[in-house]
Amino acid sequence: MDNLTDALKKLKITAVDSTADSLEGCLDCLLQALAQNNTETSEKIQKSGILQVFASLLTPQSSCTAKVANIIAEVAKNEFMRNSCVEAGLIPPLVQLLNCKDQEVLLQTGRALGNICYDSHEGRSAVDHADTLQSQLINMGVIPTLVKLLGIHCQNAALTEMCLVAFGNLAELESSKEQFAYTNIAEELVKLFKKQIEHDKKEMVFEVLAPLAENDIIKLQLVEAGLVECLLEIVQKTVDSDKEDDIAELKTASDLMVLLLLGDESMQKLFEGGKGSVFQRVLLWIPSNNHQLQLAGALAIANFARNDGNCIHMVDNGIVQKLMDLLDRHVEDGNVTVQHAALSALRNLAIPVVNKAKMLSAGVAEAVLKFLRSEMPPVQFKLLGTLRMLIDAQAEAAEQVGKNVKLVERLVEWCEAKDHAGVMGESNRLLSALIRHSKSKDVIKTIVQSGGIKHLVTMATSEHVIMQNEALVALALIAALELATAEKDLESAQLVQILHRLLSDERSAPEIKYNSMVLICALMGSELLHKEVQSLAFLDVVSKLRSHENKTVAQQASLTEQRLAVES
Repeated sequence: MDNLTDALKKLKITAVDSTADSLEGCLDCLLQALAQNNTETSEKIQKSGILQVFASLLTPQSSCTAKVANIIAEVAKNEFMRNSCVEAGLIPPLVQLLNCKDQEVLLQTGRALGNICYDSHEGRSAVDHADTLQSQLINMGVIPTLVKLLGIHCQNAALTEMCLVAFGNLAELESSKEQFAYTNIAEELVKLFKKQIEHDKKEMVFEVLAPLAENDIIKLQLVEAGLVECLLEIVQKTVDSDKEDDIAELKTASDLMVLLLLGDESMQKLFEGGKGSVFQRVLLWIPSNNHQLQLAGALAIANFARNDGNCIHMVDNGIVQKLMDLLDRHVEDGNVTVQHAALSALRNLAIPVVNKAKMLSAGVAEAVLKFLRSEMPPVQFKLLGTLRMLIDAQAEAAEQVGKNVKLVERLVEWCEAKDHAGVMGESNRLLSALIRHSKSKDVIKTIVQSGGIKHLVTMATSEHVIMQNEALVALALIAALELATAEKDLESAQLVQILHRLLSDERSAPEIKYNSMVLICALMGSELLHKEVQSLAFLDVVSKLRSHENKTVAQQASLTEQRLAVES
């Protein structure tokens, strides 16, 4: 190690006034020492103060530049050295060197920058630090420079890899995606991807593509650059393989495909009015025997179904049967992710009004109800959402589903799923929807007998106005159609007190006030609830609402006041 100390001393002197030969000798000595014991050598370099000298040696004219950059890359492998490299002012000259034509200099410079900005994930502060360094690089215009390098030096495997590592480090940042969108990165990556044969090399490109494909502009650029065709080719080659690498590649390719469909423009471009070859190929994934492809196929359909026109076209062309067949294959001990994806697709397809009756007559409600036994909250959530979409404004279907005792009992159970807010919310909304759309006495009786009333009353206190409103409308229908059956449950759920609170609260939305008053009038038909209304000062609260700025509320307040006065 004495050689190292001598080399460091000599380097300080020779860096200022020396021949290139003596300088190279010192640098070689440092590189040798780093190869033998990187950590200890790095500590000595840090203490020697030589890093500041390196900043002046990083010039395109110097024959030693590549070696200096190599030393920086090696020391920056140690996390404790990264700050020192930044403080020594090494980043600006390194960034300048990216415009150099010498391939060795470019390679070592890229390595040095990459290692200094490496995100170690060992602690939040380290990650934050890496983020700020990456942001600095982005602000210095590194991204367009690196993309250009990738295009120029695509034949140089080491340089290509360096660029990919750098992109991988930078692509996670939101600000970088915006910059990438203004380069031809999509074209370069797809070109590079097409050339790769080895799994590891493809994987490297994939790791850059995935974060970049989160940006909608880049999604479209990747589609236009022909990435989808490459992904479909991979799927075709790997679908029947049981090799680990092929299975991983199939998953990555199909996942990326689904990600590309999350952008509205890229999705529509691939749908091509339902005639797109990509859309047609994806349809073939659903009946496949490969779970990963079934999953990707169902997710792709769910994404294509984010547009009413697409939904109508797909339902008219038989997609519903394919999805029901897929669900059928996963009823017993099925794959939860496939169940969830297929239900998501059916839910989206059921949104356009014209599709509801078609899907109901195809037996979708029955197919979905087979999953009532599921203990998986994501599946429960999608099942509820699909049923709610299907029965929307479909009185007959709402009545049929609402008289299904097993379903209603399960809904009441899920209304108490406090650990799963989504399932709890959807269960409440479906209970209310069954009443609102069926307007059926039988449905109300089923819900009363299953203990659902208290949940509808609680739903009227939700923080979401839409849910409050749905609950109040359902409760008003119960009061109008089956008050005698429900009165005891309404009393024990303290509905009258809740209505008093909603009407007194200035923050209540106008529609909440309106529907609360409609409900109060309906409750007067029950002696039990009438007494409760009388015991609370409803007249005072309602008379104040006669001067409400919302005319509908004011008119309903006058009617309610008259009703209360007559009945008092």
